[in-house]
Amino acid sequence: MTFEIVFVLLSLLGMVAALVADKMRPGMILFSVVVLFLCAGILTPKEMLEGFSNKGMITVALLFLVSEGIRQSGTLGQVIKKLLPQGKTTVFKAQLRILPSVAFISAFLNNTPVVVIFAPIIKHWAKSVNLPATKFLIPLSYVTILGGICTLIGTSTNLVVHGMILEAGFEGFSMFELGKVGIFIAIAGIIYIFLFSKRLLPDARPDTAVPDEEVEEGEKLHRVEAVLGARFPGINKKLKDFNFQRHYGAEVKEIKTRNGQRFVSNLEDVVLHEGDTLVVMADDTFIPTWGESSVFVLLTNGNEPDTTGKKKRWFALLLLILMIVGATVGELPVTKEMFPGIKLDMFFFVSITTIIMAWTNLFPARKYTKYISWDILITIACAFAISKAMVNSGVADSVAKFIIGLSDDYGPHVLLAMLFIITNLFTELITNNAAAALAFPLALSLASQLGVSPTPFFVVICMAASASFSTPIGYQTNLIVQGIGNYKFTDFVRIGLPLNIITFLISIILIPLIWNF
Repeated sequence: MTFEIVFVLLSLLGMVAALVADKMRPGMILFSVVVLFLCAGILTPKEMLEGFSNKGMITVALLFLVSEGIRQSGTLGQVIKKLLPQGKTTVFKAQLRILPSVAFISAFLNNTPVVVIFAPIIKHWAKSVNLPATKFLIPLSYVTILGGICTLIGTSTNLVVHGMILEAGFEGFSMFELGKVGIFIAIAGIIYIFLFSKRLLPDARPDTAVPDEEVEEGEKLHRVEAVLGARFPGINKKLKDFNFQRHYGAEVKEIKTRNGQRFVSNLEDVVLHEGDTLVVMADDTFIPTWGESSVFVLLTNGNEPDTTGKKKRWFALLLLILMIVGATVGELPVTKEMFPGIKLDMFFFVSITTIIMAWTNLFPARKYTKYISWDILITIACAFAISKAMVNSGVADSVAKFIIGLSDDYGPHVLLAMLFIITNLFTELITNNAAAALAFPLALSLASQLGVSPTPFFVVICMAASASFSTPIGYQTNLIVQGIGNYKFTDFVRIGLPLNIITFLISIILIPLIWNF
């Protein structure tokens, strides 16, 4: 074993440990590892920086802005309000109306704004019709994930793998190619949720600190739930070391951690982490003041005012449809023949859509940088460099040989299953994009050493890296619903693990049938 292989393996092991321990933001952890590879001569400066100019990474950045334009237009809020049944209903009937539509929407929009908008509205609605919100919020997060795997733009993971495929010299995915297997997984997953969520999910867990209703304390104060974002300045500090009331003018009454613990006493000694939910008492100015701030992922008091007009909503929806149709038609052979000098792909149309949204003020153009999740972009860019380092050092080939040796005489189908399991374990423990970065060079080496097409391995990475159902920490939407739904960690394991297995079985059976080895 060479020095390069040992160095890269130890660095990757340290990276995974740091990600699991949540020592820093994922982007900085991956960037630190990339700098180590640069210092060891495993990466050149050019190779280190290539990910920052990758088309897939920049497409993800622009899609953040498109999703923000749709969010601020008020389109999503109106859609979910029309989907929610009014009057007496059952959990099953309500899920039947809500979940398939949400999955469809999330196939074309970033999952986080979909959940940020829908979750508080659904929670408030569930209370009004006397149904437990716990039967809807985890399913909401899950169907956004299931919808996202059906298209190229449904999740950043698909775009990351697509970008790596192009970098490796292969033809990437078309807009709906992943839907050939993704739609079967989505349908099976939604049916599973219909049949078992009522039984596996807990009944309503009432908030212990303060009720939802308005509380009078000299002035009108409201109960507000605030999910902490990555830029919250009190991350990894005790509440007593970060004066929340002085910073934000609100008093913390309850803390719900991302591990499922709830604190209503001795709050001053609780250490705050990204994804924790604080229940605070605040006046009417709190949400308008901090609602657009990136320090909170979500702020809700159960009231979602409609401040946008119909024309703005329809215009935003029209732009989204034109972007999707344009990118789909642009990939057709006849279109490529008609416009040989222009590549009419998703990057082309999302760029145009973003500029139109900015100039028509669908999102405030002066504040466009705050709507982009820079840590995700840095994670993606560094993922390309880490993947390159695994190839340059020989780690990818060595691990591939080891895996092939373990499964002699079983053929590529067993290796496909092993790759799914490895990728899925990583995505439950660390970020989905980091999981894809570790799995991609391995997939490439496996296919090369077996002498088969790498496409089935690429597709399985997309499915496995997105299938984060068993833990709340693997996907941001899971963290969001955990806090406002009062879920425990075990709730995700109970309902999510069978969904991981369903995704695994469908992927391993269908992918080799659709994309031949």
